[in-house]
Amino acid sequence: MSALTGVVVGALLLLAGAVWPAVDPVSRSSSSSAVAAVSDPAPPPRVTGTTSTTRPEAPPVGLRIPDLGVDVPVVPVGVDRASGGMEIPEDVATVGWYRYGPGFDAVQGSTVLAGHVDRAGQEGALFDLRELEPGATLAVAGPDGQVRSYAVASRDQWSKDRVPLERLFARTGAPRLVVITCGGPFDEATRSYRDNVVITAVPTGGP
Repeated sequence: MSALTGVVVGALLLLAGAVWPAVDPVSRSSSSSAVAAVSDPAPPPRVTGTTSTTRPEAPPVGLRIPDLGVDVPVVPVGVDRASGGMEIPEDVATVGWYRYGPGFDAVQGSTVLAGHVDRAGQEGALFDLRELEPGATLAVAGPDGQVRSYAVASRDQWSKDRVPLERLFARTGAPRLVVITCGGPFDEATRSYRDNVVITAVPTGGP
């Protein structure tokens, strides 16, 4: 498996400002007790400790999925130091963008977003992702106020040990949007879901 370049970090970088006026995030849980269901998507390919020499990617700042009533902020995330996997925002109403991969205005490769299906008894932003049908639309907002539209090309579900990471986190090929959450049965022993639900969407060329 080839390595992606980037710096392994634990902190999240948050973007200030509203994405769309209609954003109405779910309130954060005030409980610090054991999580009822942690939904960490499968990790990206391992990241090396070197710094990328490519131009900075424009970060997506918002995700809207009309068919699911989703209208949430997106924040840049890196790699979890402990697991080596993609970080996921703690706030269930926020989605993370893998900042070591293609960004909002990428002309090739996968712009990867991931978020919770649920956590600590709260539904996550991507709770209903498994219901999204091919042809459904998604919109991603950029930092300059531009919006890019996508149409769902496929919805897949794999056990986490079989997720095709190289394909989902690809830096080459036609531009696409990849949205990941958890699914399948919940494993009480590991406190996580068995599978990942993955939406792959392609640009529509419209606003």
